[in-house]
Amino acid sequence: MTTTTPRTEILGEPEPPQPAHPDTRRHPARILAATLCALLGSGLVGGAALATWAEHRAAARPLPADAAYRKAGSLWRAAPVDSLLPPVLTGPSAGPGGSDRTWTRIALAPDADCPAALAADWQALLAATGCTRVLRATYTDATRSSLITVGMVFTPAGAPAMAALRGHVPAPPAYGFTDAQRAAWASSVLTEAPVVVYTVSAFADGRAPGALHPAADLMKKEATGAAAQAGLGHEAQALADRVGHGLAFLAAPPATPTPEPTR
Repeated sequence: MTTTTPRTEILGEPEPPQPAHPDTRRHPARILAATLCALLGSGLVGGAALATWAEHRAAARPLPADAAYRKAGSLWRAAPVDSLLPPVLTGPSAGPGGSDRTWTRIALAPDADCPAALAADWQALLAATGCTRVLRATYTDATRSSLITVGMVFTPAGAPAMAALRGHVPAPPAYGFTDAQRAAWASSVLTEAPVVVYTVSAFADGRAPGALHPAADLMKKEATGAAAQAGLGHEAQALADRVGHGLAFLAAPPATPTPEPTR
């Protein structure tokens, strides 16, 4: 068995040094500096948020009407082709007797110079406005019994010069079928963009209707003949309306509200 002699405390021996405890009281100058840094940091973050919000708000703000009109003249190269000439278009109540219609794009032409895409009478019409580019596509209805050419003629002209074209646009050329097969046509000079939208319809089986008529004439209740009964006037007018409305929306989209920044 072993024993251990307990350690005897020596009087007057100094206690070993203890680690210093941090002062829990902060110096006023340090508190002030920390507060200033926090305020400065929050101010920088808030300023960045306000700047970003201001940029988004400026981007969402609609352009003045004249600037938006001029900008719309470049949509032929700035907008996706599927937004200008959608692969599928629907026309609720757009057919004879209020029947529903659906059209599918079956041919798409490369954008073309005006002399290559337009007949001589169209080139003469656009001599006063100029002509930048022509887009064209061919659609067919759900039964594939009709063909409809859709065209967009972009110009560099201002609104007054374009307005002067209304009522003077001649029958348009076809694309995807011959001019002899044309049955009905429609056109629209847009107010939102320097563009003329036109359509022309035909029988898909290639037969010649014998005459070409404005779409409005074939849409009358008293209209007779195979083209009127087949709804070729309705086809031309409905596609002109829908493509024109789509282009107008791209030219002047509604402004979207910008949420207020968080502070």
